[in-house]
Amino acid sequence: MSALSRFLSFAAALAASLLLSACERPPIDSVQTGYRGTGMVQVYNPRTVADQIPANQPLAAQPAASPEGPRAKDVYKNLQVLGDLSVGELTRHMAAITAWVSPKEGCAYCHNLTNLADDSKYTKVVARRMVQMTQNINSKWKTHVAGTGVTCYTCHRGEPVPQQLWFGPVAQPEAPYFIGNRNGQNAPARTVGLASLPNDPFTPYLKKTSDIRIAGPTALPTGHEASIQQTEGTYGLMIHMSNSLGVNCTYCHNTRSFGNWDESSPQRTTAWHGLRMVGEINNNYLEPLTSTFPATRRGPTGDVAKANCATCHQGAYKPLYGAAMAKDHPELLAPAAGAAPPAASAATATLPAPVAEALRSVLYFDVGSAALAQSQSTGMSKVIASLAATPGAKATISGYHSAAGTLAQNQELAKQRAFSVRDALLAAGVAESRVVLSKPQQTEANVSGEDPSARRVEVTVK
Repeated sequence: MSALSRFLSFAAALAASLLLSACERPPIDSVQTGYRGTGMVQVYNPRTVADQIPANQPLAAQPAASPEGPRAKDVYKNLQVLGDLSVGELTRHMAAITAWVSPKEGCAYCHNLTNLADDSKYTKVVARRMVQMTQNINSKWKTHVAGTGVTCYTCHRGEPVPQQLWFGPVAQPEAPYFIGNRNGQNAPARTVGLASLPNDPFTPYLKKTSDIRIAGPTALPTGHEASIQQTEGTYGLMIHMSNSLGVNCTYCHNTRSFGNWDESSPQRTTAWHGLRMVGEINNNYLEPLTSTFPATRRGPTGDVAKANCATCHQGAYKPLYGAAMAKDHPELLAPAAGAAPPAASAATATLPAPVAEALRSVLYFDVGSAALAQSQSTGMSKVIASLAATPGAKATISGYHSAAGTLAQNQELAKQRAFSVRDALLAAGVAESRVVLSKPQQTEANVSGEDPSARRVEVTVK
């Protein structure tokens, strides 16, 4: 064999090895999640799944404590959140938090052991707020966490600081890039699968409320506009979500039509609520704690660590593969009676009271939000009672939106608000067969975009 032939053979073997090094060796498992021919199939590497299993094991719950005896707030000073528990229940809860968050450091991680009422340790102030955040997630965001719920262990996994967090990016230096804004591109990062996409998919979508949808509803660009930059940012977010849950795009989408909600899997709706839940966590619970954290715990620009999909999921399609730890800690399922609500936006504070009638209910929503506030959901009590008293009646749900803005986006938001109301009815025991969803309806043009009457869902019993 000539030297040239040997060189070409070597080069071919080297090229083949480099090509195959980017592939996963078999066997690979696949699971059909939708109709055949629609591309809705999940692909799993059994070795990767096996490596994840040990990190996604729940901790065993401690035996329940007696609710009898004096209230903890009557025994301990400066107990602001869990004071209605009995002393035994509080002791059990504190032992659980220690196991979830600081098994090595123990109680001293948050407390001054010589004065438990002392708030001088920032970790105690943060922990108190995180308990309130957990209660809020379990009570308000059942559209994402369902009945499984979350505990401190969902994120912490036995570590004082959750392993999957993010900080805002450092601003791009302007001098070297006078030709334009790089937008975080061409600087491959694991957040976007080492692609050349914008490497901060979190600030626009998990802190701000940038539009995620990029595909227009028509063949021509009418009524919907999305720049290439927005499109690439959305792709970056989708890569993060896929990596965080260990799934591919078809876990939520039908490849025949990625943007079509009717042909998507139920997981897409769950993910939609999850993105908004994380946004609320970051803006209402974590950002306000910025000044509480020492400089050593903040990011390069001085911002506080924030949550994303990986914070809870950590590579699993469900955190801890769906283990329901929260049910063993009812003190985390809802805020205590009379507890102060989380920081509310100005829009929430000015929402009108819901209309509560026997055959009609009107519920109002925040700007850009599809989350049904607790104060609004109480407006369905009479409607639910009417449905229970009249087995043959059905509830028709109509979502309304303003004529101002992008029609497709307004219709989608009105639809998701209707879904939130539907889910609240189902959670109240109304059979799904008795709930009818009507097409989103448009109100008169609203120039300011802030009129609450344009952000409503009506429920009628017929």
